[in-house]
Amino acid sequence: MMLERIDTYPTHNYQNFKLRRGKPFPFGTTIIPGGVNFSIYSSHGTACTLVLFEKHALTPLVEIPFPNEFKIGNVYSMIVFDLDYENIEYGYRFDGLFNPQEGHWFDINKILLDPYAKVIGGRDIWGQEPNCHNIYQHRARIALDDFDWEDDKPLETPLEDLIIYEMHLRSFTQHSSSKVKYPGTFAGLREKIPYLKDLGINAVELMPIFEFDEFENSKKSPTTGETLYNYWGYSSVGFFAPKAGYAATGKLGMQMDELKTLVKDLHKNGIEIILDVVFNHTAEGNENGLYISFRGIDNKTYYMLTPEGYYFNFSGCGNTLNCNNPIVRNLVLDCLRYWASEYHIDGFRFDLASILGRDPWGTPLANPPLLETLAFDPVLAKCKLIAEAWDAGGLYQVGSFPAFGRWSEWNGKYRDTLRKFLKGQGNIGEVAQRLQGSPDLYAHANRPPSTSINFITAHDGFTLGDLVSYNQKHNDANGENNNDGENNNESWNCGVEGWTDDPHINQLRQRQMRNAIALLMVSQGVPMLLMGDEVGRSKQGNNNTYCHDSPLNWFNWELLAQNADLLRFVKHCIAFRQTHPILRNRTHFANTDYVGSGYADISWHGTKKWFVDWSENHQTLAFMLCGQHSQLRTQTDDYIYVAMNMYWETLGFELPQLPHGLTWHIFVNTGCCSPDDCYQPGKEPPLADQSQILLGDRSIVILVGKAQ
Repeated sequence: MMLERIDTYPTHNYQNFKLRRGKPFPFGTTIIPGGVNFSIYSSHGTACTLVLFEKHALTPLVEIPFPNEFKIGNVYSMIVFDLDYENIEYGYRFDGLFNPQEGHWFDINKILLDPYAKVIGGRDIWGQEPNCHNIYQHRARIALDDFDWEDDKPLETPLEDLIIYEMHLRSFTQHSSSKVKYPGTFAGLREKIPYLKDLGINAVELMPIFEFDEFENSKKSPTTGETLYNYWGYSSVGFFAPKAGYAATGKLGMQMDELKTLVKDLHKNGIEIILDVVFNHTAEGNENGLYISFRGIDNKTYYMLTPEGYYFNFSGCGNTLNCNNPIVRNLVLDCLRYWASEYHIDGFRFDLASILGRDPWGTPLANPPLLETLAFDPVLAKCKLIAEAWDAGGLYQVGSFPAFGRWSEWNGKYRDTLRKFLKGQGNIGEVAQRLQGSPDLYAHANRPPSTSINFITAHDGFTLGDLVSYNQKHNDANGENNNDGENNNESWNCGVEGWTDDPHINQLRQRQMRNAIALLMVSQGVPMLLMGDEVGRSKQGNNNTYCHDSPLNWFNWELLAQNADLLRFVKHCIAFRQTHPILRNRTHFANTDYVGSGYADISWHGTKKWFVDWSENHQTLAFMLCGQHSQLRTQTDDYIYVAMNMYWETLGFELPQLPHGLTWHIFVNTGCCSPDDCYQPGKEPPLADQSQILLGDRSIVILVGKAQ
């Protein structure tokens, strides 16, 4: 005889709803036999009410107060039986003290979103004006984690082997030229996987896809009259839920499955997925902001507050999450574990990550508990953890971010150094450090070259095409009188501000873009390419397009044909990096010969071999890698020689002599016109003169030493 479980029986009734004391963990909702378990935390709330809606209804179906006996510690938990949970939306009301000076903002009139909501409805279609009569805008729904992953799992590609492609999910396919069935969606990106695979990248880094409100601070453009949105999404509403407006099936509530299908197909094609996550602040803003979730549930726990009750603003967005409070720390940990386990996400890039290392009063911690917890968590053990190692409060930690042996960093110093060098300025000694994985920043702490996520452009700032076309930002279309965005761009317009018909300037710009790509792909560390840089995408000199849902941000797929020569160059450079393991070392160069090849692992040269003028602002440099020192690989590699002439005149470079039987072959010469600027890896022609090579002004040469 089979006995039925006692805990499937209700013990309480409220109106026509059957209830039972719930399980306090896990927080959020859990489907159990016969019902749904609801659990939520608040340390300062005095009473909690569960508010249930039928899907899309403007008025509640029922409001069920939590009986006192259903609360344990600071957790309210309750099982509600016989719910049609696929057609239910839920929220909470909290009662408590309203005293902002003490940090408390309780308001029983507000319906609040569950911080652990796995699906959020109410804003199901991108750009659809919200209903101002809706008393509950962002609505928690009950998730069904029933997706068939088959045999999929995170790829666990070694970090040093990654080539990252940073993209905005909607912008990638929203342009009509994308020709996808569902533009601007997870499904649209899925259609473009063959393009990504052909390009050669093996990781996509998606700008925020957590649920956010695109109408937050929306306004009209002073120049075009179009609506300006919170387009980039760096202002989370819910940390556990994919944005419904990014899914073709969002209006059907199927955004979870659509995103999971995308992840599974990316993995089938050998491409990892990294999420740009924003745990430094929320969309609720400052004292004048909205009630969405945390403010009305337990404001004093979730936010960093001044002694007077105001919000610390280290994020630059109105508030700062109190991430080293144990409750908030557990929320972040639970969130990342969920994305890693339920969505098979391969890694996370943390926006303004230095905030995560501040104590509740804003002081940087030597050993931040959250960063340490994430570094050693068993579920996240194989996930990439990438920090944007600074914040809006002035804390800059590139090279000193608390790493615990796990964290990599967006290397802002790499970006700045390479930008200066490309325009003929900067310290040549610092350039050498950046090219070899920034050992000056990381080697002393036994952090490998892959700690450095190398980039020259990212979503913040100019695209590569604009970096060589504008001296100044042109952000008037943002409606902030050109006061927003970075002023220190280290860009150079090559002689004319903006687009020009001058063939000499356009040729120089093409050369400069190739120089940037070539150096990025031969640098130790992990290269990151910005969406569209492979085809010279421009944002018309706007370096802060956070608010534009327009062609200013969209990827124009017609550029593939218009700039086919540049695209070919980028593909070959990516393939070259993948072909040569010496470019992806797991430890820093020793600058010595430790294998008996007769050559150091890396040697430095100038216009004269074996000699470098290290004087400040010098504009030439060369280095040679000995492939016999290829680390922790099953095979040795070729010799690689890279010569850089950022001077405005042609210069000759003496070539180091290779071992007997090897010959220098030319892979890249940015001073030549296509197709002679770059050759397919493995098909590089031998140099006629093995003793020296001429480098044109502002050009780079990459040679391969191998058997002819």
